[in-house]
Amino acid sequence: MTYIVKDECIKCKYMDCVEVCPVDCFYEGENMLVIHPDECIDCGVCEPECPVDAIRPDTDDEPDGKWLEINSKYALVWPNVTTIGNVPADAEKYVDEKNKFEKYFSPKPGTGD
Repeated sequence: MTYIVKDECIKCKYMDCVEVCPVDCFYEGENMLVIHPDECIDCGVCEPECPVDAIRPDTDDEPDGKWLEINSKYALVWPNVTTIGNVPADAEKYVDEKNKFEKYFSPKPGTGD
């Protein structure tokens, strides 16, 4: 098992999780974070830190493994992030919104550390 970041992170990108990760396996996109599944040690310390419940075990992924695939793909091309950066100013507006991937996902990298 590994942990993955899901739809809830998009447009919110709270970064509380990155500072508690003992192996620095978070990567930053323009409007979400992902976890590198091969670097994650399955400790779970990041999961309770996420205020929008976007971090879940990969066993909670959709039947087609969509989020594991997204995390795996973008962890290879986005920069590593280990400290809390700028949370989007309008993050609160998107906290309860569903199906954000189809509407807002950006493949562009974030700034990283």
